[in-house]
Amino acid sequence: MNTLQRVRFVGKPIVFLLCLVPALLVVGDALNLTGQLSANPVEDILDRFGNWGLRFIMVALAVTPLRRITGWNWLARFRRMLGLFAFFYVLMHFLVWLLLDRALAVDPAFQWSIVWEDLTERPFITIGFAALLLLTAMALTSTNGMRRRMRKNWDRLHYGVYVVGVLGVWHYWWQVKQDILEPLIYAVILAVLLGLRLYWKYRRAPSN
Repeated sequence: MNTLQRVRFVGKPIVFLLCLVPALLVVGDALNLTGQLSANPVEDILDRFGNWGLRFIMVALAVTPLRRITGWNWLARFRRMLGLFAFFYVLMHFLVWLLLDRALAVDPAFQWSIVWEDLTERPFITIGFAALLLLTAMALTSTNGMRRRMRKNWDRLHYGVYVVGVLGVWHYWWQVKQDILEPLIYAVILAVLLGLRLYWKYRRAPSN
């Protein structure tokens, strides 16, 4: 079995299961099977899904730099899966906010006005929602068939992952307001990942 076969038949199932672990732990903690949620369970679940969404965005962005630094080209085989898990966790973050935090599941008719007000008048929610919309577009066009049909437009759209990274960190930074240590860490990681790409793109060829 060559490297690509090992990635497909062994590596991908393992990575898939590992990516599911944070979601399974949220469910297990909610059912008191693997632990417990905090005194504010909705906020706890909301934060955990949001944090993991941002982490998977960073991991997906790290694939190309790691591949170039290490020469492990097989890492590229995991990029789409990691991107889709980033979308999944960000979507769950949004749905928990929409259905539980904003109680839309309890009183839809009354709560829509509050949801709209949050989306349009609270900047950190606005930019978070913009990141979700962009991730959704990329997830819906992530198949090989869509890549062939869209051609160069596919590349233009999926370069939006850099914008998503910026919006995600920005959303987190504005949300915490004062305790900025964690969003600062993400901002530094993002700056390094984007800086490496810019360096490789614009560095001059060595002179002969």
